[in-house]
Amino acid sequence: MQAYMTQPRKRLITYLHSHADETLSAGQIAQDLPEISVSAVYRNLSALEQDGTVRKVAKSGSREVFYQYMKAEECKAHLHLSCKQCGKTFHMDEAETQALLDSVARVDGFTVDRSDTVLYGVCSECKKAM
Repeated sequence: MQAYMTQPRKRLITYLHSHADETLSAGQIAQDLPEISVSAVYRNLSALEQDGTVRKVAKSGSREVFYQYMKAEECKAHLHLSCKQCGKTFHMDEAETQALLDSVARVDGFTVDRSDTVLYGVCSECKKAM
């Protein structure tokens, strides 16, 4: 059964699409979309997670969860790099993504689903601050 596309859900999806390279907490989203109630943000994120539109990600060492939009075409050719310190998500360069995937396939005979893969580490900005 397809969910009814309410105005708040349309606005949330538009917002998430424009932030496809980021992982965002429900609080961050609610703050940026004051016209949508916090409860509606949570309710819609839950529904969007169930249909695969967003992915819920837990930040290491924290109870806070973040959401990443998964339907952006520009994301499908890349692996995602997610910083465990600040929570930002980045696209790995497309050529580097392909080289890594080719190496894994050559060595292990394994095919990685690039549309659903996140590598965790520490970004260059957070490394500088350490």
